[in-house]
Amino acid sequence: MRIAIFTDTFYPDINGVAQTLKRLTTFLEAQNITFKVFAPDSSTEDLVSGPIHRSKSLSFFLYPECRLALPNLFQMKSEIQEFKPDLIHVATPFNIGLCGVYFSKKLNIPLVGSYHTNFDHYLQYYHLPFLSKLHWNYMHWFHRTCKKIFVPSPATYQLLKQHGFTNLELWPRGVDCQLYHPYYDKQSVKERYCKPDSYLLTYVGRLAPEKDLSTLLAAAKSLPSDINQKIHWLIIGDGPLREELESQAPPNMTFTGYLGGERLAEVYAASDLFVFPSSSETFGNVVLESLACGTPVIGAKAGGVQHLIKAGVTGLLCNPGKVEEISKAILYLLSNNRLREQMGRSGRQYALAQNWEHILHNLLCQYKDVIHEREIQKYA
Repeated sequence: MRIAIFTDTFYPDINGVAQTLKRLTTFLEAQNITFKVFAPDSSTEDLVSGPIHRSKSLSFFLYPECRLALPNLFQMKSEIQEFKPDLIHVATPFNIGLCGVYFSKKLNIPLVGSYHTNFDHYLQYYHLPFLSKLHWNYMHWFHRTCKKIFVPSPATYQLLKQHGFTNLELWPRGVDCQLYHPYYDKQSVKERYCKPDSYLLTYVGRLAPEKDLSTLLAAAKSLPSDINQKIHWLIIGDGPLREELESQAPPNMTFTGYLGGERLAEVYAASDLFVFPSSSETFGNVVLESLACGTPVIGAKAGGVQHLIKAGVTGLLCNPGKVEEISKAILYLLSNNRLREQMGRSGRQYALAQNWEHILHNLLCQYKDVIHEREIQKYA
């Protein structure tokens, strides 16, 4: 099996799409399956080696962490013809993804796609709702020749189904429970950021409008002053809203920038609660990482997050944008140590069952089905 992956973001970019595809290619390599990734060059010099074709790119103004590729079609076509893939997987609907769709048609190669980002939801936050119809028309056109469209959660599955998409398949995400675990030195982490006896509340993610951080900030400020004195917030990540958020943040809130690897995992583990107000997630990788570290999550009852949190068991769900609900949830869990600890244990047990190996083997079976169907049609 030879797989060509076309994506407008790839490792070392810091986002869910890049992380997921890096996990996929690592798995393919371990299975001795030949693959080639077509992706933009990166703003960082820490580029991985291997079967990756990088295209020149520019920073995308709405999402600077993603690159707008300027692919060389002649060079790309030459590499594709030499590689001779059995299947093309397009992961993003931008320039590189368009190249994947084009070569699938041009060279008669079976095509699958994966849907990672709810751009329609983003339009509301960027004051562009009038583009919604155009967005869905484009997404239909982009995916119309895909034999399968892989979606990360039941909520995303239902959303696309309601918009008339077919050939949908669930492709959930796993978590590395050897990296993300509850057994880090929690005390030393707390000493690094706050008073050792403080409650540590954490957010991890991009600092951007679609993450609804205004709701988180309002909830933090609405807590009673006697409780606030015992709380310290860690806001982990970066993005276009960082400067604005820092200027509005209360004194008990620290912005760390990006953290990764063990430094991120130990913060999850040391946190008493993970608070994630975003309702725009198609999955919510950071929620699963927090659960793996034994930390309960307060999240939005929307998108992919609502399927990761079992309300009352691994955390609490609040209606999107409801500041008072989030504040009440925080106060309730901070005043119930035993329940919080039980939720942490349940979250860890849930995360242990979200095994990447099993998830990616299932994806491989889906690839094989598409390739096999193509072979049957060829000789019919």
